Amino acid sequence: MGISTFSGPLRSGTVRFGTLASGLNTGIPVLTQSATVAFGVLTTSPTAQRLFVLPAGSKIVRFTVEKTTAISGNSVSAVNTTFGTSASANAFSTTVDIGLTTAQTTRAILDAALVSSATNNIGTTDVPVFGTFTAVTGNPTAGAVVVTIEYIQRSSNGATSPSTFNV
Repeated sequence: MGISTFSGPLRSGTVRFGTLASGLNTGIPVLTQSATVAFGVLTTSPTAQRLFVLPAGSKIVRFTVEKTTAISGNSVSAVNTTFGTSASANAFSTTVDIGLTTAQTTRAILDAALVSSATNNIGTTDVPVFGTFTAVTGNPTAGAVVVTIEYIQRSSNGATSPSTFNV
């Protein structure tokens, strides 16, 4: 099976025109990107890491954080994480303790940290998304984290429906 690339935004459904009452059934799919963060990035004095680049007009739905290797060593007691831009480390989420054990950080914790005013429409240009991973009490010597972002690619102005000339 191959991989196809579309410039998007992609809209799917069989009835493209009309209203819900007349059978309009198109929608925009949720897309994902994932990035692996090694333990060397999880430090007490972190540098923001570029994780993703999202297309203009996108809406961030959620972040998922999974520790694929337990975070340990040097008495590390927690890892606090924010997601944002190069200009603002916490533009898309407030600080979240992602834990140390091999598991996903619960969806409720990550969803509660989203900054809805910033995630609804990221703007009219493509936006790099950064993660900052701050280790507490010590720099770990082991661990790996996979971060997945779910987003909806909309038109660069944030519109979910195409104009008459863009169908």
